[in-house]
Amino acid sequence: MAPQILWIGLGNMGRGMVKNLVEKGNLDKPVILYNRTRKRAEELAAKLPKGKTEVVESVEEGLKKADIIFTIVSNDAAVNGVFDTLLKGDVSGKLFIDCSTIAPETTEEVAKLVTDKGAQFVASPIFGAPAAAEAGQLVFVPAGPKSSIEKLRPYIKGVMGKAEIPFEDKPTGTSLKLKLLGNSFIINMVTVLGEGYTVAEKAGVSTDALKQFIDILFGGVYSVYSERMVSGTYWKMEEPLFSANNALKDANHAQNLAKSVGAELKLLEVSDEYLKSVADHAGGDKGDIAGIYGAARKNAGLKFENDA
Repeated sequence: MAPQILWIGLGNMGRGMVKNLVEKGNLDKPVILYNRTRKRAEELAAKLPKGKTEVVESVEEGLKKADIIFTIVSNDAAVNGVFDTLLKGDVSGKLFIDCSTIAPETTEEVAKLVTDKGAQFVASPIFGAPAAAEAGQLVFVPAGPKSSIEKLRPYIKGVMGKAEIPFEDKPTGTSLKLKLLGNSFIINMVTVLGEGYTVAEKAGVSTDALKQFIDILFGGVYSVYSERMVSGTYWKMEEPLFSANNALKDANHAQNLAKSVGAELKLLEVSDEYLKSVADHAGGDKGDIAGIYGAARKNAGLKFENDA
């Protein structure tokens, strides 16, 4: 008999993950949904097959029924808040899988609190944009006891993900270290693109020509972010795909990680300044990371918004 799953956190990643879990997870019980804003849980449930989800009013209500609890929330404070509530209940024998992107130290502190209460904990941050979550093409990075990771695996490949980079029987913070380093690559890539498109426009090269070069030589995520910039999506979107605040949080954690081992991530310092400019212009929770292009434009005497 399949375990009962509780899902906490229905942002633009969580929604796609739940969709695939419901549709492909081979479950015999409805997925219990909890979100701080109940309306978001109800809207998702309405889009999924009838009887495949159950929306609860509180974390406590869902916890009583659950065997496996997935969490994916925005930052360290949110993770601590959720687990403060969860661990007031009886969690003995339950498995917690946190997919949030937070500091390695926070993860390890939460893992200790969970295991001290007789439960299991896996940290499994994910790589991939909301479109990858929707398509079930995420990369999972689970860390923790191998026996606990094995209980997660039925929901990764062919369900919510396409691959995993496991850290079996390693400290839970290990997966967050890789996640933060990976996100630093993405943040710096967006900065290179934003600056490049700005110079291309001002130098008379044209953004279209530069985009052709990028599509031919790099493709992939470079092309995805390029399209978001050149098309003007970076300033037109109603909900960010990767908010400036979350990118700033990740950049800060990555820089702290580097400092803790006597190294530096100097490029992130430049990206950090652009992200602060995006947050100032569009709002930290509203501005998208691709708005770094707009910030670079402003620095060069252009409008934040392009004319797309």
